Amino acid sequence: MTKGCLTLGLAAALLAATGPGRAQDVPTVRVGFTIPAEEGKYTMMRRPAEFPDIGKGYRIEWSQFQGTAAISQALAAGAVDCGTQAVLPVAQGTAAGTLAVDIVAQHVGEKPGSFSVYWAVKEDSPIRSVADLKGKTVGISIINGGTQGPFNLLLKKAGLDPQKDIKLVEVTFPLAEDALRQGRVDAVNMNQPFAARAEGKGGIRKLFSLAEALPNIVHILEACRKDFIAAKPDLARMYVKDLTTGMSKALANREQTMQVVSEIMKVPVPVLDTYLLKDNDFARRPDASPDFPAIQAMLDTYYDEGLLSKKLVATDFKSDKVVAPIR
Repeated sequence: MTKGCLTLGLAAALLAATGPGRAQDVPTVRVGFTIPAEEGKYTMMRRPAEFPDIGKGYRIEWSQFQGTAAISQALAAGAVDCGTQAVLPVAQGTAAGTLAVDIVAQHVGEKPGSFSVYWAVKEDSPIRSVADLKGKTVGISIINGGTQGPFNLLLKKAGLDPQKDIKLVEVTFPLAEDALRQGRVDAVNMNQPFAARAEGKGGIRKLFSLAEALPNIVHILEACRKDFIAAKPDLARMYVKDLTTGMSKALANREQTMQVVSEIMKVPVPVLDTYLLKDNDFARRPDASPDFPAIQAMLDTYYDEGLLSKKLVATDFKSDKVVAPIR
């Protein structure tokens, strides 16, 4: 390299280092996400130009995880600032003293008329009611996971002991349909998008859904570490403001949202079109606000069913200043 080139290179480096927009001056929020059902986040990831603060007011460092339990561990370790969570891991981590987070937004849940996680049987199965599950093998996505509390309630209502009267086995949602059709389980829980695929093929029927035990279930939400919010409230507010906007954009433009989700999930748009943001999909709150009364009902159920070691109050997870909607 010549002396002239070296001088120009140094000058350029100094200019970049002292300029008003240098990258190190833009704060970063580290965010964990999962697949599926985070359309607001996916819109932020794939269409950042539609969010004026992203890249200018702050940056997002996205990290994909295989589930909310792994994000709970990352939050507890300080490896991420915010991330997708379910009510149960948040509650269990709080009860154990290993996790301190605020719930700042909600991604998907259930409401009357929306999709509800359900247990399916084969169309020709002799099982016609919950009581008929006695002595049968039943699949659930995660034993002692978020769906087990209301699941237990439904079994008890039918006179069954969840611990003694059925054989409960773990079957992940993507494998649920095959496990049922091949006879490895007598009944299994179904979730979107896998439920729509299975229904399209026929040969299965719904036995019962979680909504029959607990309405307005909150499936996945957004949580941020309390110490992160306390240390960087303005950064946290910018992020939650964009989560609010992201949800609004996702619901306002279904065609774009299907394209965004297709890019993230690697699922063809025609497949997504069978359920995404339709009546047979989960419910989404247009302003991404957390449903704290529904969360409280879930916390109470988890405690009653022995999934929590102590009672918790949902509003203890609510920040005074950083919670959707922020506009």
